[in-house]
Amino acid sequence: MEQPNLTYVEQLARGDTKIRQTLIDVIKTEFPEEKKEYYDSLDKKDYKKIEENVHKIKHKISILGLEKSYELANVYEHNLREKNMQGVADFEQILNTITAYIKTI
Repeated sequence: MEQPNLTYVEQLARGDTKIRQTLIDVIKTEFPEEKKEYYDSLDKKDYKKIEENVHKIKHKISILGLEKSYELANVYEHNLREKNMQGVADFEQILNTITAYIKTI
């Protein structure tokens, strides 16, 4: 599986360490909240809310340079519109990968 990185964050920050740290802090704060909301919606089997959560998390996936994971999340999001859970295992692996990574940054 591909590994998260800060390449895009570095591009956005353009060498400004304060901006870089602000972006990292946003990821570290928002991602766990979004992940919790996702699992809460999943427990309730609220497909519309699950889809919304996946859509929000896709932004973090993209920012962390996970191109293949973004595509998997996109397919999962579309499947949810049809009340189809295909892709849930891949998405949960992506969440685990990001969770482990943000502990290191």
